[in-house]
Amino acid sequence: MSEPTDTADVFGPPAPVLSVSPVVLSAPGRAVDLEVRVSAPVTGNELPIILLSHGQGHSNHLSSLNGYAPLVDYWAAHGFVVIQPTHLSSNSLDLDSDAPDAPMHWRSRAEDMTRVLDQLDEIEAAVPQLLGRLDRSRVAVAGHSMGGHTASLLLGARLTDPHDGTEVNLAEPRIRAGVLLATVGGGGDALTEFVAENYSFLLSTDFSEMATPALVVAGDRDASAHLTVQGPGWHADPYFLSPGSKSLLTLFGAEHGLGGISGYDAAETTDESPERVSAVRRLTWAYLRTELYPGDSAWRAARDELTAGPDPLGRAESK
Repeated sequence: MSEPTDTADVFGPPAPVLSVSPVVLSAPGRAVDLEVRVSAPVTGNELPIILLSHGQGHSNHLSSLNGYAPLVDYWAAHGFVVIQPTHLSSNSLDLDSDAPDAPMHWRSRAEDMTRVLDQLDEIEAAVPQLLGRLDRSRVAVAGHSMGGHTASLLLGARLTDPHDGTEVNLAEPRIRAGVLLATVGGGGDALTEFVAENYSFLLSTDFSEMATPALVVAGDRDASAHLTVQGPGWHADPYFLSPGSKSLLTLFGAEHGLGGISGYDAAETTDESPERVSAVRRLTWAYLRTELYPGDSAWRAARDELTAGPDPLGRAESK
């Protein structure tokens, strides 16, 4: 994947994209085999990888390998291979599970991503157009809402398993950067009573060991009253409560759907805005581009674009 030399054309033209699904990966001990969608540009070599974890919205199929096309299409058209699993929590599977981490399957979600990285050879064999084109040294993870929680665990966040009281560390060292989209914030008394009682694994969320570089994306109108009593600022917790290099993108007027990232014309989006979705996908692409290729100008160019003009879509800050 060649590096651009001119900030003015840092995003470049989109390439045609191929998308293959379902690619079925063997998963012994899992309720069902792991199905993934693989999307990639039809041209280019040494392609970096994004693992994308879906959220847990009301729809039946956006929370699966079939969702998040507005992000996936853009990322793949601009040089990434995007791999999307259908987690066990997906409504599309309609599982009746008594697993200890059900119904959100928080542990299994993170293990799905490690399983994908363990089976990249199998993915290449199933999608021969990808053979020899992956750059396995440049891997990122992204996740929306509950998918953000999954991504945070892979980036180094910890929790206490409410089933047995042990500390859980699911950090994945092969992942070099992450993007947390409208993600889960801190636990304890920040949670609603319903969430504390029904999703108790969130009570002990701890970002103090989440040292892998990450971009946190939050909407300043994403109150998420069904999850937290702290209002929109709760979604920025991973930025403020974690160590290491982090960036925060705050989108003005954005709610939990961040303009509609989970699908084109998705009914579950409460703040539909093609302009906002365009900003999210360009800024997230640029952030990962610069993190995976140090010295690249994409992130700087995207931040400048965000704040240009009299009516910016948001603000970006870093630490």
